[in-house]
Amino acid sequence: MNIVFAGTPEFAAAALSAILAAGHRVALVLTQPDRPAGRGMKLAASAVKRLALQHGLPVYQPERLRDPASHEPIRAAGADLMVVAAYGLILPQAVLALPRLGCINIHASLLPRWRGAAPIQRAILAGDRDTGITLMQMDAGLDTGAMLLQRSLAIEPTDTAATLHDKLAALGAALIVEALGQPGSLVPVPQPAEGVCYAAKISKAEAALDWRRPATELARQVRAFDPFPAASATIRETPLKIWRAGVAANAASGAPGEVLSVDDAGIVVACGDGALCLTELQKPGSRRLTAGEFLRGFALNPGEIFSPGA
Repeated sequence: MNIVFAGTPEFAAAALSAILAAGHRVALVLTQPDRPAGRGMKLAASAVKRLALQHGLPVYQPERLRDPASHEPIRAAGADLMVVAAYGLILPQAVLALPRLGCINIHASLLPRWRGAAPIQRAILAGDRDTGITLMQMDAGLDTGAMLLQRSLAIEPTDTAATLHDKLAALGAALIVEALGQPGSLVPVPQPAEGVCYAAKISKAEAALDWRRPATELARQVRAFDPFPAASATIRETPLKIWRAGVAANAASGAPGEVLSVDDAGIVVACGDGALCLTELQKPGSRRLTAGEFLRGFALNPGEIFSPGA
């Protein structure tokens, strides 16, 4: 088939790579405009653009798609199908109607659960045991279209947003290739009305660890916010990023945020229910450090108090 592909980050690049490896013709690639990135804030191409250019594919980077004139490159591609994965721009109905067979979205959740922008992080935060990939026939709503294929994946107790992202990207890539190989057999199934929930975009304001909450919830927060925005806490007016932590077994009780014990195995901090053992931390201007490495340069004592991050 003649395909138009729309996507931006690494999650989408995995799908585009698999589509190309399967021998499908990609007539046009849509991706977001180059954005400032890195310490120098220089303009950087998206993962999808870099991959497209490596394969000599035409790339289209509109700021938005509201103006009918902006639809012309998509119309000219004469696509049978558009495949969309984490594109980041709203596709108006006029664009969705251009491909002969419509548009398929690769969504990183088991719809209708976690419609929206951050399904991977929200699934971890909520303590879900499973997530997955849903291939959805796009309509004008927010991830409301009929489902074409769905495959589940267990969320492991050690999964971070980064590790789960990579697993789901691979699953999404495999599933879209499977779908493109059997387009005539895909039967659209309306999403059930029950179980709908929305995955709001992750903000930096959510990063601060509130020690009044249960340790189980804070442990999930640490995993969900790796690599972005990173869970945060402050002690002695020093802001820290908390990269790894787990619920401490048989910990003493204390006031929320109180350091209960300190050793190379971890820094145990009292929570509203239970305690959290911090095992990987980062000071400003430093790299990620194990608890033992961190303590050799920043000694802590039981009784000191952590406050939420900035």
